[in-house]
Amino acid sequence: MALISVEDLRAELAGPRPPVVLDVRWSLGGPDSAQEYARGHLPGAVHLDLETQLSRPRAVGEGRHPLPDPAALQEVLRAAGVSADTPVVVHDAATSTSAARGWWVLRWAGLRGVRVLDGGLAAWTAAGGPLSTEVPRPAPGDVVVRAGSLPVLDAAGAAALARSGILLDARAPERYRGEVEPVDPVAGHVPGALNAPTADNVEADGRFRAPAVLRERFAALGAGSPAGDAGAVGVYCGSGVTAAHTLLALDLAGIPAVLYPGSWSEWVSDPERPVALGADPG
Repeated sequence: MALISVEDLRAELAGPRPPVVLDVRWSLGGPDSAQEYARGHLPGAVHLDLETQLSRPRAVGEGRHPLPDPAALQEVLRAAGVSADTPVVVHDAATSTSAARGWWVLRWAGLRGVRVLDGGLAAWTAAGGPLSTEVPRPAPGDVVVRAGSLPVLDAAGAAALARSGILLDARAPERYRGEVEPVDPVAGHVPGALNAPTADNVEADGRFRAPAVLRERFAALGAGSPAGDAGAVGVYCGSGVTAAHTLLALDLAGIPAVLYPGSWSEWVSDPERPVALGADPG
């Protein structure tokens, strides 16, 4: 199971094999995640920065959050205390949007025992979980990053999948339709892509919807075969962050899928790539 509840996390932290907890709070435009972490975090949790540690600097023609350099990621994870057999729990403030990016990146890096705290820090504190301002100093781990352990799509692969399979656009409907574009220079969507907003993956409290509900949601978009080819469903967003949230929702629903990490910000970096507008996939 890719999720862990607050109750189960508390039990594991008190058990003989506690997981490494990674705090990856982040939101576009702030607040600063390091400052939020310093104000109070889950006791023992290690802060990771999504912009600099779960991504690398953007090169020309890439999306806003390229996948991290494997050697740099390995160094970060070892410093956080992650070893080859260490269970890892990733969380963010509430909705698991950035936590899902951490979950997906770590699985892409070859880690298997990675789970997301359902409901994030909000669920932890709502259940009476304590917070700490103490910065942990874990013993260094020995994890070996094996980049590419999950498949990815490039722009050409995303374009092809939009015609031959199912390509889901995880952004808000108004961005998909091209009515607004607050971040990237061009509005619209990849021709043939279907809109599946990330916000619809969770309940009002930030916890994921039940697997059966998620299966029904994705089946309505044509992505309903748990036994399907992992390359038959792809997901993108603006920069490869919220799309990971929909990858997690698909995983909970038992539907194999693949991420287009470059996403819309990479797609529109080439003016030759076509753009669709409106509610129709195009």
